[in-house]
Amino acid sequence: MRGRDGGVSATVGAGRKTRTERAERPKRRRRRRWLSWTVVTLLAFWALIRAGGLETGSFLTQLMTVTPHGAVLAALTALLLARRNRPAALVAATACVVLAACVAPRLTAEEQPAASGALLRVLTVNLFSRADAATVVDLVRREAVDVFTALELSPEEAERLDAAGLAELLPYRVLQEAPGAIGSGIYARRPLTELPDLFTPIGHNMPAAALTLPGGAAVEIVAVHPDPPLGRKEAGWNTALSALPPAGTTGAMRVLAGDFNASIDHRAFRELLERGYVDAAAQVGKGLTATWPNYRPVPPIIAIDHVLADERMAVRRVEVVDVPGTDHRGVLAELRLP
Repeated sequence: MRGRDGGVSATVGAGRKTRTERAERPKRRRRRRWLSWTVVTLLAFWALIRAGGLETGSFLTQLMTVTPHGAVLAALTALLLARRNRPAALVAATACVVLAACVAPRLTAEEQPAASGALLRVLTVNLFSRADAATVVDLVRREAVDVFTALELSPEEAERLDAAGLAELLPYRVLQEAPGAIGSGIYARRPLTELPDLFTPIGHNMPAAALTLPGGAAVEIVAVHPDPPLGRKEAGWNTALSALPPAGTTGAMRVLAGDFNASIDHRAFRELLERGYVDAAAQVGKGLTATWPNYRPVPPIIAIDHVLADERMAVRRVEVVDVPGTDHRGVLAELRLP
C-alpha cells in the first residue's frame, strides 16, 4: 500500500510541477517580449536622436560618441530576435540601417579638390603630460612634420621633448604649457606668429599661430582641446566648439588639430565642419579609426582626436599612430594647399 501510495504521490507531484511549469511559460515569454521591446525602443530612440542631431545633456552627448558600436548592437539585436519576435527585429533592423547610414561614409575615401600648392604635414598628440618623448620626436623626424600640436603639455614634458631633439627639428613654437590637462602648444619647422585674438578659447589652453609655407601660402593653426562633455561641462564643451574660428574668413588657410573630445556623431562637431572644414581622417576613409582610450587591456573605442583642414585643401594621407605613455593615439595628416 505504501509503495502504491508513494507512486501515486510522486505522479501527483510530477503533475503539479508540470502544471506549474506550463503556467510559468507564458510569464517567461511576456518577460522576454517586454525586454525585447525595451531594447529595440531604446535603439530606435538612439537612431532618431543621432539622425536628427537631437542630443541634449551630458548622457545623450556621450552616447553619440559610441554610435558606430550602436549600429553593431542594433544588427546583433535584429539577428537574435529574427525568429522569436519579428516585429521587434524589424524595428532593430531599421535602427541599424539608420545608424549605419550615419557612420558608413567615414569608411569611404572622398574625392579631393584640385590642389598643387605647398605640402603641409600636421601631427597632433594628446601627450597626457607623460608621453614617450623619443617616440614623438622620431615621428616628427621620420614623417618630416611641419606643424605639431601638443595637448596636455606640461612644462616637464616640454623639457623632455626638447631634450629628445624636438628643438632642432621644430625650433619655432607658441607654448602655453601648464600642469595637468590644461597645457597646449604649437611647434613648427618655420617661424610662427602667435594669434592671441583669433578666438576666445573655452576650456583648456588653445594657442593659435600663423606660418608661411614655401611659395608664400599662409596657414593658421589652432591647437584644440575643449573640456570633455561630462556632467556640467557639457554646456561649456558645446560653447567651446562653437567658438572655434571658421575656415576661409581670411586669405590664410586654417587648420584645427587636437583632442576635440568629440566625434563626427556629435551635432556640435558636425556644425563646426559646416563652417568650412573637413575631417582629414574621414576624407581618406579612416574616420572610424578610434583614438581613445589607448592603453591595454582596453583597446581604443572612440575617435575624438582630429585634424580638421580647410575644405579647399586636399587630404593626401592620414595615419593614426601609437605613442607610448599616453592614453590617446596621435593623428598625422598630409595636406596639399590649393
